[in-house]
Amino acid sequence: MSETINTLDELLNDPMVRLVMERDRVKPAEFRMLFEQVRERSAVEATDEPVLPPAHVIARTCQKFWLCP
Repeated sequence: MSETINTLDELLNDPMVRLVMERDRVKPAEFRMLFEQVRERSAVEATDEPVLPPAHVIARTCQKFWLCP
């Protein structure tokens, strides 16, 4: 994978990404539709809060439940 992937099309056309998606039985069209739905929803819900919690919050939760080192 190159270090300069700029678009979803480039990502979905990457051979390594394709192999992983095929292994996980994820179809590019389904992923694209899900991605578009999330993008539209986040545009509607445009707030100052991020959609995902910051990494340190995720890590704290992960450690609390012994899911990560």
